[in-house]
Amino acid sequence: MASTDLQSIPVATSQHDQLVNITDEVAGTIPPGFNGMCFVFCQHTTAGLTINENADPDVVHDLLLELKRLVPWRNPGFLHGEGNSAAHLKSSLVGTDVAIPVEHGRLALGTWQGIYFCEFDGPRQRRVLVRLLANGK
Repeated sequence: MASTDLQSIPVATSQHDQLVNITDEVAGTIPPGFNGMCFVFCQHTTAGLTINENADPDVVHDLLLELKRLVPWRNPGFLHGEGNSAAHLKSSLVGTDVAIPVEHGRLALGTWQGIYFCEFDGPRQRRVLVRLLANGK
């Protein structure tokens, strides 16, 4: 299997907790007619990646609301000196990578699916890495 060069996509966040739809940016890295896999990776320990609904913004709201409930920012038991343990935990829960099949130059996402960068310690300037792996012939 052949792969493309590693590509970097900048992501600017403007809120402490935020989901940024990066589907179009990731799709923009795919050449016409490409068939294979698209791997997207977040190099940050206080952020992550997920695939979820991109049609109703209430879904993003609900995801962030529940993550805040599950992992509150302030917890007297946290020891990490930087004070952002909650962001590290949320990153671990969500994960830092996604893999999407690509057919004929298009991400094979479902009708309502989008790729989200998940910010848990913003606002910040971030980036994700994209690698395409072509089907072998």
